[in-house]
Amino acid sequence: MLSTSLFDYDLPPELIAQHPAERRDGSRMLVLDRVTGECEIHPFGAIREYLSPGDALIYNDTRVLRGRMYARKNGDPQGAKFELLLVQALDPERRRWNVLLKPGKRALPGVFAQLLESDGTLNENGDGFTVLGRSGDGGFGIEFNTPDSDRLQARYGHIPLPPYITRGDETADSERYQTVYAEKAGAVAAPTAGLHFTPEILADLAAKGVREAAVTLHVGPGTFKPVSVENAEEHQMHSEEYFLTPGTAELINATHAAGNRVLAVGTTTVRTLESCADPDGIVHPAHGNTQIFLYPPYRIRAVDLLLTNFHLPKSTLLMLVSCFCDREKVLAAYELAIREKMRFYSYGDCMLLK
Repeated sequence: MLSTSLFDYDLPPELIAQHPAERRDGSRMLVLDRVTGECEIHPFGAIREYLSPGDALIYNDTRVLRGRMYARKNGDPQGAKFELLLVQALDPERRRWNVLLKPGKRALPGVFAQLLESDGTLNENGDGFTVLGRSGDGGFGIEFNTPDSDRLQARYGHIPLPPYITRGDETADSERYQTVYAEKAGAVAAPTAGLHFTPEILADLAAKGVREAAVTLHVGPGTFKPVSVENAEEHQMHSEEYFLTPGTAELINATHAAGNRVLAVGTTTVRTLESCADPDGIVHPAHGNTQIFLYPPYRIRAVDLLLTNFHLPKSTLLMLVSCFCDREKVLAAYELAIREKMRFYSYGDCMLLK
């Protein structure tokens, strides 16, 4: 049995970052030597020093949906107020969606809800959705009364900040809660390790001879689901859609064949690559849905370096990080980060495991 309590730690609430750093690359980076457990803290820009010509940088190019919306039942200004979170389109037209919907007890099949403007008033266009019914994963199916869901997101949607950020979304979040290479819309949360990169840092790495490529994993709401069972192996992982192209797979395999290293930017990149890796660490192009759950004593096969933010106690992501390095060394690094008042979670500082 793998006890969930082994991955617990105490975090002062004031260290949970509520806003991003003033500059994307203005965060700090704790560098953990996986063999010795030694730690150093540097500005994020020092990432340039830890990669060599021929290494590969692999990141997740998913883009966060403006997927949090609000609506009133039956278009009544005094009607029940719904909070909607888009999770996944169910048809090519992107008119039907799997969503999270609160309050669920009022979301009966056939109920219509009219979307609210940013000031909380009912829209004058009649834009809204009809509840189709519950889905098997605790969500709901809905159908918008227009096929242009991109327009609905642009007009009525909010950036879905994580639950531990206790403020509403602001204008700056539209940019700062996306990576500079975000391309394929479909995530409910950002792959936050990538938020630190700037075009200048990526250009410097490319000039150094570091090659880069993307995977896509559309982060789902289950990423915030805590492990509530004491035996972590009994935890039910969420499913997320991923894409690994032949070009990215070829770069990773060629990098390893040449004796160079692969840096995964974020746990979502690791989950994608490990879902596609054979026992020898060779990755194969694929598209599918993964429920892979990585926890000790599993050892990562397709990745040599990991850049990641700091994760919640007792989380599947902290367990994944502990597949790169002994749990005790990881938690000791977290203790150092707390003593040094580093910033935690999505908008916080980061950690490089080398």
